[in-house]
Amino acid sequence: MISIQNLSKTYNGTTVLNIDTIEIPKGQSFGLVGNNGAGKTTLFSLLLDLISPSTGVIKSNDITVSESEEWKPFTSAFIDESFLIGYLTAEEYFYFIGELRGCNKADVDALLAQFSDFFHDEILGQKKYLRDMSKGNQKKAGIVASFIGDPKVIILDEPFANLDPTTQIRLKKIIKELSENREVTVLVSSHDLLHVTEVCERIVVLNKGQVVKDLATSEATLKELEAFFAG
Repeated sequence: MISIQNLSKTYNGTTVLNIDTIEIPKGQSFGLVGNNGAGKTTLFSLLLDLISPSTGVIKSNDITVSESEEWKPFTSAFIDESFLIGYLTAEEYFYFIGELRGCNKADVDALLAQFSDFFHDEILGQKKYLRDMSKGNQKKAGIVASFIGDPKVIILDEPFANLDPTTQIRLKKIIKELSENREVTVLVSSHDLLHVTEVCERIVVLNKGQVVKDLATSEATLKELEAFFAG
């Protein structure tokens, strides 16, 4: 589904990402972990063509993302609050995303109804602009918006940050359910090793922009990751 070959990103002579190859098959739940500055957000930004690679190619379903926009209709993401439109209410934002993805209001409402527990009565019907919501509630809105339109690739950067424990548990359940549908490829980055090992069947560790581990998740994975980051 996603193929990364000879990928690098350099800023002012400093290489922040240098990956020989990563192949992510269709339907895989893929986790990305690493310390601050490891290159996680850079990689996701390259996957979404938000920045251009210095070298190399990323293909999604055989489409080179830097050369065509044909991958966009089946791809969605929430990276940070910049993906939101702050002067809209949550409902206005969801309907706007729905229009972009060819969904009518009834389609969007039907999807939103599935996430009432996740929203916890804090998102819909609040008559509050997104910019005035807490960081956690902004993140809830952005994550659910990424599910609109039946995407086949979903990219979530640090989705558990700023969420309370109850919401983190609910989000893990949502990601697991998505990954059970082998038609959907889910990419998640996180600083929380426990969360990512619980929801991802494969975990890649980045260190200083390079892949240092590529693990199939097992009962031993969490301890292996903890040992690595403990130094």
